[in-house]
Amino acid sequence: MTSSMEWLSTKDASEYIGVTLRTLYKLIDEGLIPAYKIGRVIRVKKEDVDSYLQSTKIKPGELDHLYPDTKRSTDQFSSRV
Repeated sequence: MTSSMEWLSTKDASEYIGVTLRTLYKLIDEGLIPAYKIGRVIRVKKEDVDSYLQSTKIKPGELDHLYPDTKRSTDQFSSRV
């Protein structure tokens, strides 16, 4: 059984998810993205990065705290109708 595993350098991984290299190292250090030191370089598996991205997906309604006034005015409008 052959398993094709795609490895990313830290630079490639940071570009892939759109964060700085410093942010990627923080995510690795916090254990949110597994990383492997191979010789003198650090590599991450693309599937681990994809799993991390999936775990951070925002669900509908999770951002209500960002616009409380809009929601309140919408609720007031719907109660008048």
